[in-house]
Amino acid sequence: MFKQFIGWKFVLASIAVLIIVTTIWFVSNLSRNIQEEERKKVATWVEANRELLRSDSDVNINLAVDIVTNNTTIPLILTDEAGKILDSRNLDSMRITQNPNYLPEQLKAFKKQHPPFIMEVDARHKLYNYIYYGDSLILMQVRYYPYVQLLVVTLFIGIVLFALSSTNRATQNQVWVGLAKETAHQLGTPLSSMEAWLEILKENDANRLLVAELSKDVDRLKLITDRFSKIGSVPKLEEKDIVEQIENMTNYIRKRAPQKVQLTVHSKETELPAMFSPPLFDWVVENLLKNALDAMEGKGKIDLTIENHPTFITIDIADTGKGISKMNFEKVFKPGFSTKKRGWGLGLSLAKRIIEEYHRGRLYVKSSDINKGTTFRILLRK
Repeated sequence: MFKQFIGWKFVLASIAVLIIVTTIWFVSNLSRNIQEEERKKVATWVEANRELLRSDSDVNINLAVDIVTNNTTIPLILTDEAGKILDSRNLDSMRITQNPNYLPEQLKAFKKQHPPFIMEVDARHKLYNYIYYGDSLILMQVRYYPYVQLLVVTLFIGIVLFALSSTNRATQNQVWVGLAKETAHQLGTPLSSMEAWLEILKENDANRLLVAELSKDVDRLKLITDRFSKIGSVPKLEEKDIVEQIENMTNYIRKRAPQKVQLTVHSKETELPAMFSPPLFDWVVENLLKNALDAMEGKGKIDLTIENHPTFITIDIADTGKGISKMNFEKVFKPGFSTKKRGWGLGLSLAKRIIEEYHRGRLYVKSSDINKGTTFRILLRK
């Protein structure tokens, strides 16, 4: 499903790029054509004005007047040789009245957009007027259209990706919850039978040592079942001493770790109350410690450092193992990602879910160096 989601993202991105490139090409050609047509219209307008100045024919004068008055879209400014503004057309008359700088500002902008047309007004004295023109509203709308379309396409793709991501996340959550609940249910039946057999074994004093060891294993299975049963439901957070909780879990792992592995808990606080779910929090710490043990391959050092801050508590779990490449800092928390031959790639994903969704904290790779070690950080907010 994850690969399928990535595939959909690629398809959507490709379609978006194709739409944008095609639109930009089409609009660029269209805007060039409109710009050329507007230049021709201005040239015709200038020629019509020339005709009005020199023609004695009523027919020519009427035609020229029609051409001059029919220009209602292209903004024009007429100046003399000294640059003094003589007249303007198709500009905002209200702004011309209210703002004395409006016409000079428009003239400055027109000079940057197009070269002027020169019109002779007095051949004897060689007097000329200059006609500056700007882009019409239609041309500007056409030019800005690709950017509007880009925004619309981006919003559309964003909404689609968000919907796909939400659907994918919801499906994953359903799988997680279903798997966890079913595992807890399946473990319940043999656990009940084992507890019954333990009661029978207790009747014989000769089985005292055997019963004690089996009871530990049964309690361990009950704890695992309890953890799985809590997935999918909002856990009850309790105020407990987090230093004691971590030391207890570290002692449990220490007894089962290779002799060449040293586990040490560092904390300036002998007691540090925090709100957390003990079974689920133990699961996270246990998972991180087991991953550290796997990374060290039987020898090395694991340091658990607890620090108290004004608004949060941090727990750093540092090992001297193989390390993680920076490109995999986020990938290690993805379901299915594992560097182990027998791993399912679910442990860190579940741990992150427990800390971030149930405890409103953070779990991330603080630092890592290949063949030197990795430090995971748990951040719990007070």
